[in-house]
Amino acid sequence: MNILLTSVGRRSYLVQYFKEALGIDGEVHVANSSNISPAFQFADKAIVTPLIYDIDYIPFLVNYCKENEIKAVLSLLDIDLPILAKNREKFETVGTKLLIADNAVLDICNDKWNTYNFLVRNGFATPKTYVSLKTAEQAIEEGELNLPVIVKPRWGLGSISIFEAETVEELRVFYEKVKRENMRTYLKYESAENLDESILIQEKLNGQEHGMDVINDLNGKYMNTIIKKKYAMRSGETDCAITIENSDMQALGQQLSEKFKHVANLDVDVFLCEGVPYVLEMNARFGGGYPFSHMAGVNLPLAIVKWLKGEEVGAELLKAKPDTISQKDINLVRLTL
Repeated sequence: MNILLTSVGRRSYLVQYFKEALGIDGEVHVANSSNISPAFQFADKAIVTPLIYDIDYIPFLVNYCKENEIKAVLSLLDIDLPILAKNREKFETVGTKLLIADNAVLDICNDKWNTYNFLVRNGFATPKTYVSLKTAEQAIEEGELNLPVIVKPRWGLGSISIFEAETVEELRVFYEKVKRENMRTYLKYESAENLDESILIQEKLNGQEHGMDVINDLNGKYMNTIIKKKYAMRSGETDCAITIENSDMQALGQQLSEKFKHVANLDVDVFLCEGVPYVLEMNARFGGGYPFSHMAGVNLPLAIVKWLKGEEVGAELLKAKPDTISQKDINLVRLTL
């Protein structure tokens, strides 16, 4: 059984997790649009692809999957997910299964304005969010929104172009700055569709940040929620965290699972404010916080391999040992270009 991870970048740990899960029964292939990708050094095979938005991207990947007998594909980048999902049938015709959520789920998770409206519509606690500068300024003036506020792209990941505005004047400056920066990054493709509604102004929450891995099987059935209290962040990703137990967040994870019916992992950012979990963002993929679950005993890659083989997955395989604290290390990898 061969598995392909696309947009792999620096996720070397996931490559190693899947290699351990497969053992001698298959290969881990990785793909990225640049060969300057540390994870290339750890895979059984690596390939440089056309850019995600290139017309040749999907035909290239489908052909690669056919030639290399790829059983399943996972993507590790948000903007890659909908492109792949829209072409699901093309992969299925060559015997490859996309372990990617449906387009309806991706439309909610990848678009933070859609995320906010979904959460409000379904009764989940979430910070107040505005999609135009005018409505945000009016809300501040009327006392519905308090300063400081967070200014960030409607689409995006990590900490790209995120600012905290303490005054209305700063809000205006950061709003225009984020709009300009969007058009200089990969975010320009999504932002160009509606530039005037490409920036979000969001209530700043005062609470403890947590991350959740909401795990489903490959048929969308809920399996478990792993909760991590974040101690440190770096470039928008969890850098240090401890696994905990919290019944309210456990229930929240199950509720999200039942709404989405996603496959494998749903990465969720949550702020716990006075005992109430507020959902901030969601990513329908392995997130940067998954390694902390893995270090605590969860083995989702092995569960995925077993599911693909039609084998049963015991509850212990997806259960985290509480109070496991971990921190990401910094290592250099020599690249072969």
